[in-house]
Amino acid sequence: MTTTSYAIALGSNRPGRHGSPRAEIRAALAELGDVRAVSPIIVTAPVGPSIRAFANAAALVDSPLDPPAMLARLKAIERAFGRRRGQRWGARVIDLDIVLWSGGAWRSPGLVVPHIAYAARAFVLHPLAAIAADWRDPRDGRRVRHLRHGVDRRRPRP
Repeated sequence: MTTTSYAIALGSNRPGRHGSPRAEIRAALAELGDVRAVSPIIVTAPVGPSIRAFANAAALVDSPLDPPAMLARLKAIERAFGRRRGQRWGARVIDLDIVLWSGGAWRSPGLVVPHIAYAARAFVLHPLAAIAADWRDPRDGRRVRHLRHGVDRRRPRP
């Protein structure tokens, strides 16, 4: 059985049964299994309609699961934590996303790896760069650290 690596983004902006959003992230990390590296947990401003700040982190996880099976595992963890599908960008106890996979790109119904929007999200790239700065995006070969610098340089349009 082949083991591959996943970069997983974690986010929370609502307390749950484990406590604060930071505690929810730590508890989710414990559920992930073979975690090889974990970024520091950072606090970021909400995106969209949510008014609560987010706790965000990234983890590198080794697993024999293929991307659809890993996604099913992440969704099961979210459900166990009380995550319910609802308003996009709304408050959530836990959010777990596959960002990158060591197998390269993957596309199937309901799943696209690399994550379709990760390269534009500072709240994903900053934690990810702390643990996988040299990981290359299989679409264009850019390293995570270069993607992070790109989001840092963007200026809002007037």
